[in-house]
Amino acid sequence: MVRKKACIFISGSGTNLKALIKSSREYNFPINIKYIVSNTKKAAGLRFAKLYNIPFRVLNLNKLINLESFLKDLKKKNIDLICLAGYMKILKKQFINRFNKKIINIHPSLLPKYKGLNTFKRVLDKNELLTGCTVHYVNNKLDSGKVILKKKVYIESKDNEKTLKNKVQAKEYRAYSESIIDIFR
Repeated sequence: MVRKKACIFISGSGTNLKALIKSSREYNFPINIKYIVSNTKKAAGLRFAKLYNIPFRVLNLNKLINLESFLKDLKKKNIDLICLAGYMKILKKQFINRFNKKIINIHPSLLPKYKGLNTFKRVLDKNELLTGCTVHYVNNKLDSGKVILKKKVYIESKDNEKTLKNKVQAKEYRAYSESIIDIFR
């Protein structure tokens, strides 16, 4: 099997990145992670890039003067898929259009509900009975691309933002890898 080359964009702790790296080490997983991009040098997830010897770059795409240079860099690396894994910046329309249907994201709610930030607080404030995560294609509208996969989590009365986040993230780690398998099946 010829594996597709992927680039993972991160902003924080890199827990979804770690799960994707683990999946990518499996023989029949359809992607090989060749590049990691972070919008901040303080992203704790960069430790996984170093640990697994994956090339990385710290770069704020919204302040990038020469977007074409970065796009050429991705093309030179033959990147087939970009995975936003906790990447907390909105991508420019020009960038999204250049990678049409080759950028996916994971969001911690059952889209179209609770797009954007602070999802766990909003879910709890609305007394929802369930929530989850959604893997979707990225388009030019926030958290509005075509859904690839959803995973549900039931909310218990004892849940708070932290416990709910932990439950949803546990689903995310499987959902992202399953979505990538579905895309390349």
